[in-house]
Amino acid sequence: MDKYFNDAIIGNNKIRAGLSKKGQLLRIFYPNIDFKQFIEEFIVGVKVNDSNLIHLENDINNVYDQYYSEGTNVLNTEIENTYFKLNILQTDCAPIEEDNLLIRKYILINKNTIPLNVKLIVKSKLLTDENNDVASRVIDKGLIQYTHDYNFTILSNRNIMSHKLHGIDEVIENAAFEDKDYIGMTNNSGIIYDLKTIKPNEKIEVPLYIYINDNRDKYKLSDLDKHIDNVIKKDYDQEIAKTKKFWRKYLKNHSNIDFSDNTYDQRVKKIYDRTILLYPLLENSETGGIAAAMEVDEQRTKCGRYAYSWPRDAVFITSALDLLKMNKETEKFYKSFCKNTQSKNGMWEQRFYTDGRLATSWGYQIDETSSVIYGVYSHYLNTKDLKFLKDNFRMLEKATKYLEKYIDKVLKYEKPEKVSYDLWEMHEGVSLYSLSSIFASFEAMVKINELMLPEFINNRLKQNEIKEQEQILQDKSRQIKEFIIKNFYDEDNKNFVRNLEDRNIDISILGSVIPFNVFSPREKKIQNTVERINMTLRTYTGGYLRFESDHYTGDRPWVIATLWMALYYLEIGKIKNARECFDFVVRTQNQHGFLAEQVDNQTMEPAWVIGLGWSHAMFILVLNKLKNL
Repeated sequence: MDKYFNDAIIGNNKIRAGLSKKGQLLRIFYPNIDFKQFIEEFIVGVKVNDSNLIHLENDINNVYDQYYSEGTNVLNTEIENTYFKLNILQTDCAPIEEDNLLIRKYILINKNTIPLNVKLIVKSKLLTDENNDVASRVIDKGLIQYTHDYNFTILSNRNIMSHKLHGIDEVIENAAFEDKDYIGMTNNSGIIYDLKTIKPNEKIEVPLYIYINDNRDKYKLSDLDKHIDNVIKKDYDQEIAKTKKFWRKYLKNHSNIDFSDNTYDQRVKKIYDRTILLYPLLENSETGGIAAAMEVDEQRTKCGRYAYSWPRDAVFITSALDLLKMNKETEKFYKSFCKNTQSKNGMWEQRFYTDGRLATSWGYQIDETSSVIYGVYSHYLNTKDLKFLKDNFRMLEKATKYLEKYIDKVLKYEKPEKVSYDLWEMHEGVSLYSLSSIFASFEAMVKINELMLPEFINNRLKQNEIKEQEQILQDKSRQIKEFIIKNFYDEDNKNFVRNLEDRNIDISILGSVIPFNVFSPREKKIQNTVERINMTLRTYTGGYLRFESDHYTGDRPWVIATLWMALYYLEIGKIKNARECFDFVVRTQNQHGFLAEQVDNQTMEPAWVIGLGWSHAMFILVLNKLKNL
């Protein structure tokens, strides 16, 4: 099964789930967006009369329509089986008040002229390993799949009819489950609920609950039994209604743009609303960490994975959060997450789990560190909260000292202690984007120092230290700019290049203008570079590649790259060009308003990582400028 696309995402404070466009549950994360992922395969189907299993998520006779309840993270999938004329509405909801529960509500309507005997079949295969084996235990109303750490329980308010613990794959298609064992050492099991006979035009409802509880603190079987009883007693309609009410209020509280009723504006609004509803699902509310996306490739067959928090993303994502009135989330990212993940020497590593633990990495990026300094000052400019700067000042000082050591080596053409990857984590060496981010962080730190001076009015030594540091940073900023002009401008081709090694054109060159302001957008050297970008990176559909010969998962335009061009055009007043870039993104949203990382030029549909936080951030930044013209 192709699990590389989360076409839809639902969640609450702790549970997040990715689903296919046909309603299949692809993955469930608990208690964070990035850990732990439980599902290897989850299949729900029906057996009608004497039929074989009819997969709800994939049957040749099924017709699908999927949509979110308006203004919410509650997902509906309409499934019409044209052969039996059985209509099913599947509603997936992560209750806002029950953060370890998913509700899957099924409404079945018999549109046939004959009675239909229907059985509901659930097959669940969990991820397992030798150090945390999954076993299965059948109870009256469901199936408990458990490890040393967690229980993953599938329940309904009906008694199960039959079950199969071992060898489920051999009998799943004919849905003939017989098993003498109620407990077994298997991660792959199934259960059947008999929904009885549904008369013509009759409607029945059945809830399916997925309940996850943590065994690591205190664990008693009797406690689990009580929790299960409580889940079954819940009014699932009431839980869904409360969840819808919460998300609609949340959306209203964070919306600050008015849209007209015309079709195009409503398509833009769809992305805008979905962005607001997506960001709380990417955030770890306890630590402030923000994941790049819900995971798409647990086995790393195509990439290095996505469900991690990169500090360098903060430059763009926290700027978007501030525009969406999510200032507290931005503040927590810097004051909590960044402060707790900073290394002793002042740097930040490449990426982290959202709980603050160091994640698997393959290198080092200097702009992870410089981005935090720049991002903190950008947030201050939005809020004018001097206390926020004061709370982060020591962290920023340490980071600046680290950057000074790095840049001193670069300016002397010496090899830094650590060789940095570029923005895209593919090329090692000294890159224009990285130097631009350091330049901007020094410029920001000078302004932060000026704001902090009055805080040390009774500490002359500290004031002198700050003033001396200001002069040092101003000198280094000037030297960085001179170094860039001397080493990164190709006089033969009349354009900037991305690094000192391959001299290729790269969209990240625009970082020297937006957001880092090394150069004015109207400088001749920049305009020459943009001409080369248009000749080499613009595709025939109007989208932009990241860089020349970009073969990562295919030669496809990136939403980030295309919106970066839009930001540039807005800076120089070329509104028509900016709108063309923006329109490309609006046209290529998925059916729910999610933006992808990449777009297929032939189908104009998302081609990789749907619901990428960085793509949505760039969209908000461009939209905000367009609306304020």
